[in-house]
Amino acid sequence: MPDPTTLLLILTLGWLAVGLLAPLETLGWYAGWFGTETLAEEEPALPSPDTVRDPQAFIVFLSGIHVVAEHTFAPRERAFLDALRDTLPHAHLVEVFPYSVTNRPLTGQRLFARFWRAALNLRLNRRGVLAAVGAVINLRNAWQVAVSADHRYGPMYDEGSAALAERALARAGYDPARRTPVVLVGYSGGGQIALGAATPLAKRIGRPVRVVSLGGVMASPRDLTGIERIVHLRGRYDRVARLGAIFFPGRWWFTPWSTWNRARATGIIDVEDLGPMDHTGPDGYLDEGAILPDGRTHRTATLDAIVRAVTEPWNGTASPWDAPSRETSHSTPPSA
Repeated sequence: MPDPTTLLLILTLGWLAVGLLAPLETLGWYAGWFGTETLAEEEPALPSPDTVRDPQAFIVFLSGIHVVAEHTFAPRERAFLDALRDTLPHAHLVEVFPYSVTNRPLTGQRLFARFWRAALNLRLNRRGVLAAVGAVINLRNAWQVAVSADHRYGPMYDEGSAALAERALARAGYDPARRTPVVLVGYSGGGQIALGAATPLAKRIGRPVRVVSLGGVMASPRDLTGIERIVHLRGRYDRVARLGAIFFPGRWWFTPWSTWNRARATGIIDVEDLGPMDHTGPDGYLDEGAILPDGRTHRTATLDAIVRAVTEPWNGTASPWDAPSRETSHSTPPSA
């Protein structure tokens, strides 16, 4: 096994190489070189026993940078999504893989599929240095978040993400003619992908969409057309979510002309403090063991906030959702 210094050098070089290659899939898809034929051949999924009949709303969930496919493998995240389905029984929840415009999982149908399978195995089954090697998945997906935020490649990436969401909705039975509400829920890096995809998705389905960010790392949006509302949920101890406010100038408080700050001033963007929560793991948003001062677990409080964010009235009209009433309270929004 290589010594830590050599391993760090290998990881750094690999990170830079992945960064250089990050936009290529998006450019190739946009140019029609690859990916479109695979997506066009997809057959509609057969209805599953738990498919919601005549859903009153659709939720598209975009997971964080730890995922390798459209369905997350993280136990806390799976438990949270199950709880969200139970809480909103008349909504249809679908997942997409937000870090590939072709929706191909890292572990399948790729030149480096064997490498990604090995990295996932190390991450799930090893500890210490070898487990750290599995973090290369995070590094690779983080670059895709950067591509979405980039002013050059971002519009192309966002079109691809919107196409993925539209296809996932169609496979779940979404009918644009019925104008059923659509909400994009992005966790961590998925927040940026959801924010970028919202405008092109709204154009595709012909109705406004809502974006909910859970600890999202987001740049200032390029365009708010078709976005009904953006709710950014953030814990006080979440350093990861603060990266967006640090790295992206459009999020800086002293740039009042930016799209982000103008949208906050007009109420399109609402930033809500979830209390003393971290980004992930113990004390994270989805932790069922950590307890808040009001007696709720972190997962329950996060669930309450997301249910409230996606079910509140749309554009001053009555909410189309049939959700259980839940006693929740707003905290004072943070500054960014």
